[in-house]
Amino acid sequence: QVQLVESGGGLVQAGGSLRLSCVASGRTFSRYAMGWFRQAPGKEREFVGAISWSGDSTYYADSVKGRFTISRDNAENTVYLQMNSLKSEDTAVYYCAADARLPRRLRVGMYEYDSWGQGTQVTVSS
Repeated sequence: QVQLVESGGGLVQAGGSLRLSCVASGRTFSRYAMGWFRQAPGKEREFVGAISWSGDSTYYADSVKGRFTISRDNAENTVYLQMNSLKSEDTAVYYCAADARLPRRLRVGMYEYDSWGQGTQVTVSS
């Protein structure tokens, strides 16, 4: 498994932007597809988006499509979540997760991911 640490969360006004980072330990980061999930108070953890091991494929939940962008830098063992046009309903704890399963494809189910970070809080004020 890989160890993941998220950062970059905070308080932002509606319409603003934040960029979350997730740094992975180990030398096998490029083998993992990476996902971002979020969990709001009283709600289940939900899929936000995912990126392939090479970075050439991404997939997003409809709720964030066109506003959020996932990218990765395998040389830095880091995956990013750029969040623009933030809304109050984006308020949640955001988690990154790693998926080493084969065949390599983008997965949306939280139980399909092997390793998780501790989460970072994003609060959007209206």
